[in-house]
Amino acid sequence: MSYAKISGNAGLMLGIIILAVLAYYFSKAQLLPIPLKQGVFRFMVAQETNLRTGNWEEVNTSHFKIKYLPQDQYSIQLVSDAAEDAYIKVTNLMGQQPRKRTTIVIYPDNASLAASFGWDKNEKAVGVYWGGTIRILSPEAWLANIGQRDRFIKDGPMVHEFTHLMVDELTRGNYNRWWTEGVAQYAERDITGFKFASPFKEKSDLYYYQLDNLEKNYDRLDQSVAYWESLQAVDFIASRYGQDRILGIIDNLSNGDTIAKAVEDGLGVEYATFSREFYQYLENQ
Repeated sequence: MSYAKISGNAGLMLGIIILAVLAYYFSKAQLLPIPLKQGVFRFMVAQETNLRTGNWEEVNTSHFKIKYLPQDQYSIQLVSDAAEDAYIKVTNLMGQQPRKRTTIVIYPDNASLAASFGWDKNEKAVGVYWGGTIRILSPEAWLANIGQRDRFIKDGPMVHEFTHLMVDELTRGNYNRWWTEGVAQYAERDITGFKFASPFKEKSDLYYYQLDNLEKNYDRLDQSVAYWESLQAVDFIASRYGQDRILGIIDNLSNGDTIAKAVEDGLGVEYATFSREFYQYLENQ
């Protein structure tokens, strides 16, 4: 192996590390205006993704750029069909479209998908939205056969992750985890019928988190309960106040409101009242 080849690889890895660190820094920066932080963060993630996948295969559809390794070539038609189907249905539900083509990266196994985020290699997911890109596990890694089109569209990640992208896009990056997870699950169930099983289906005692705890500590909480409660919150808003209020809250967030103010202005009630009524709703589930 030549010295130049070694130096090139080292430079590439250094560039990826620098961009990953910068992307993380900008995602956490508190002093930058949120829309500026979103723009810089998405740019950094896009550059890091381009560096990591520069020599991967690529195909463009009407609304997506799909990057993949040769072993996943037989998945491309399935992924592109599911992506375009998700695009039509999610944008119809939300009444708006993203500004530009979205990049989807297909990873052949859980380990490579986890590595793209710096996760532990044993972390498992079929899809993740991150900084303007959608990263998915190859259908070949979890479907019994690549012909299971209907199962991939229903149980696969495209609607859920594309909804995350739309929430990010429409709020200009001004959202928290419980809100985007709730909206993504709401859209996914509405479009595909998929819903995560209740963490209390085995007659476990029901419990829930206070909304400010969900907002501040989402990733440190029991994820099955946090995801369940996120959907319950969006369901409560839709059933009590109307589905259109979900889009109203998203619009308020796009103007820079906190989640509390966005909910207050969107629903016409104080956030404390909304929270109290929501907890009562949960206790009756």
